[in-house]
Amino acid sequence: MLFLSRRTFVLSAAALAAGSLRVNAADYPERPITVIVPAAAGGAGDTIIRLLSPVMERRLGQPLIIDNRSGGGGMIAAQVVGKAAHDGYTLLLGATNNFVINQFLVPNLRFDPLAAFALITKVADVPTVLFTNSLMPAKTIGEFIAYAKGNRGKLSYASPGVGTIPHVAVERLKQLTGIELVHIPYRGAPPAMQALIANEVQLYLAGWGVGRSYVEAGSVRALAVASAQRASNIPLPTAIEGGVPNFVTSNWWGLGAPQGTPQPVLDKIYRAITTALADAMVLRRLDELGFAPGGEAPARFLEDTKAEAKIWQETISRGKLAIE
Repeated sequence: MLFLSRRTFVLSAAALAAGSLRVNAADYPERPITVIVPAAAGGAGDTIIRLLSPVMERRLGQPLIIDNRSGGGGMIAAQVVGKAAHDGYTLLLGATNNFVINQFLVPNLRFDPLAAFALITKVADVPTVLFTNSLMPAKTIGEFIAYAKGNRGKLSYASPGVGTIPHVAVERLKQLTGIELVHIPYRGAPPAMQALIANEVQLYLAGWGVGRSYVEAGSVRALAVASAQRASNIPLPTAIEGGVPNFVTSNWWGLGAPQGTPQPVLDKIYRAITTALADAMVLRRLDELGFAPGGEAPARFLEDTKAEAKIWQETISRGKLAIE
């Protein structure tokens, strides 16, 4: 009988596991892939992945199962994926707050998404548009800021929930401009927009697709887009042009896998996404929705994400927004 030392056994087991991992990576995917979206069906993230999935499925040769898990500001879904097997069969399509905000907003969770996930790519970018209502006299972001300074403590802004981009972005706007606005969170984007129309609040930040029809109907006024340059599919000046330097923010959606997922598996997923983002029908639909396609290399996505995380960490710290 052949006896192995504990060290030899451990090394042999590791070698066998590595070999198995290489085989699985080469054959990946062999079964359906679950993409968890930390938002309800019909939202931006859900719309994006369902738009991309037919092309991705053809490239991967397996179906994508879209699993919508809303609640907890996306933290529940993120933790589920972060603790999943690192085999490429459970992915997270998360929003900005899932990757670069929640860890600072709720530090007691002790969950760092940039450590828990291997970031694959930004899938789509949703530039933030600043909306007010038709009852407000302001027609530009500069006029809104001037009006807010002349009416301190009298104006409020809506968000679809604490910790979302519409929440922390306005807090950053307040810090950059010195205006005072009271935060009123709602349960989702539709009631927040209705509150703006009813003048219950005077400012709401959202994607162009959320407010476009209301702008065309005359009940809502779009002040500016918070992008670095003007967006070709959004007919608005930037907030920077309107006198707010460095105010660039968007609610982007990115794809991540549990840390430790084999690189060949991540590469296959990345190629499937970029193939979908190059599809003419997908690009046309994204443009109609006011979304900008992603697809940057994983290294660039990680670099940009780390840089943005520092901005939101500073914003949350300065505004004392953390939830203990």
